[in-house]
Amino acid sequence: MGTYLAKPADVVRKWYLVDAEGKTLGRLAARVAILLRGKHKPTFTPNVDTGDHVVIVNAGKVRLTAGKLKTKVYIHHTGYPGGLKSVTAEHLLAKKPTALLERAIKGMLPKNSLGKQMARKLKVYAGTEHPHQAQRPEPLAL
Repeated sequence: MGTYLAKPADVVRKWYLVDAEGKTLGRLAARVAILLRGKHKPTFTPNVDTGDHVVIVNAGKVRLTAGKLKTKVYIHHTGYPGGLKSVTAEHLLAKKPTALLERAIKGMLPKNSLGKQMARKLKVYAGTEHPHQAQRPEPLAL
């Protein structure tokens, strides 16, 4: 009996629809990262993208606990002297509601080309409408 290794051509992908309204940011991001990576499947292979597509709606209504909305700060550097930029979660949620979820989920994926490939299967929308009806995503209760 040998170990099963998935081949990219043999991977069967499903589409899932997740409603983020009232869900906690970190818990939702962890569950979605598992779906994108494919760790929920018995055919999981670490060096092959075996994950599914995930469509998240109502990203603007995600919850943050313990006052993190005002205290959590996202920082990046432009690369120029004095180029340290920071933005609070509250401001980011008001300005670009999808960025908060995308950033949390992408941070839980591998930091290589395989992780970028997995992140492309994530679709996040601030409202309830999405253009992926043709793929017939099945609702997933997390």
